Order: sequence, then C-alpha cells, then structure tokens
Amino acid sequence: MPTPATPVMTAPEVSSYLDEVFPQIKVNGDTIEVIEVSPGSALVRLNADQRHLRPGGTVSGPTMFMLSDLAAYAVILAHIGRVALAVTTNLNINFLMKPEPGSLNATATILKLGKRLVVTDIAICDSGGELVAHATATYSIPPRV
Repeated sequence: MPTPATPVMTAPEVSSYLDEVFPQIKVNGDTIEVIEVSPGSALVRLNADQRHLRPGGTVSGPTMFMLSDLAAYAVILAHIGRVALAVTTNLNINFLMKPEPGSLNATATILKLGKRLVVTDIAICDSGGELVAHATATYSIPPRV
C-alpha cells in the first residue's frame, strides 16, 4: 500500500484559499467548511438546510455532487498547494441513502497523486455517521511552469 501524501496546506489555509479563488461556493450563504486535513485526506462539512432539499424533504443529488467535487478539490489543494487551475476531469457518484437536512461530512482520500492526474475517493456521511453517498473524482493538474 502506498504511503499517504503529506499535506502542504492546513485546513484553515485551504479554506482561506477557496474563499479567495472560488468565492461563489458561499454566494448563497452555504456553510461549507474544510474541517480537517491529514496525510492523504481532508474532511469537508456542509450544513444542508432548506435550500438543499429536493421534493420529499431530503438533501438533493446536486448538493451531494457539489460537496463531493469540493471535497476532492480541497484534498488536492491541501496536498499540491495553491494551484487554482486544477480541474475536475471525471466525477462518478452513487447515492446510497436519502439524507435529512443537517450536517453532511465528506471525507476525501487521495488514491493516486501523479504529476498530471489525481484520483480521489469521497465518502459522504450524515450527522449520524451513515454513509449516504460515495464518489470517485479525477482531477487534472496543470503543468508547473
């Protein structure tokens, strides 16, 4: 098993950088936080409220997709540094349960950190710790100049 990558940014540094280069994630008042960064992983939390619900009162698929993508971006930035132009090339998500409004925790783990591509695994759990969605995401890293 490969050794986990070593972070080069802390959770507060990633949060601050996201505010700088990606301010639209908070335009609607979303409460999205990078809670923790550790070797090879990051924890991102979204407080899902009425704005994030689908008919039937559960958190919508697009909300969980966004959280997956943001968690992948956060873990990648934490491990490669301030590279705003890292972009999603693929994201696949499986919705496993219908979460109620409240905290959703996305734990993103780096599966492979290459020179040009990063592959991640994202587990989204509700406030009770139940796995509600699972995703994999691949990002392209621009060449360093």
